[in-house]
Amino acid sequence: MQNGPQPRVRYLTVAEVAELMRVSRMTVYRLVHGGELPAVRVGRSFRVPQDALDAFLATSSVEHLEEPVDERREGEGRLSS
Repeated sequence: MQNGPQPRVRYLTVAEVAELMRVSRMTVYRLVHGGELPAVRVGRSFRVPQDALDAFLATSSVEHLEEPVDERREGEGRLSS
C-alpha cells in the first residue's frame, strides 16, 4: 500500500489539446474516437489526461522520413493560376 498523497492528474479539454498540438478540435476528436488518444468522458465532453497526451506525442514523434521529399514534385497535382 502506498503512503503519502497521490499525484494529481491534470485533465485537458479537447480545445486545450488542439491548441497544444496546433491541430483542429475535429482532429483531436478523431484521435479520441479512434482509440489513439485516451480520454475520459465527463457528461457530453471529453477530457484528456496530460500524461496520456505526453505519451501519445512521445510515441508519435518522427525520427526521420522514410522517403526523402522531392521538393520539385511537391506542387504536382495543383492547378496553376
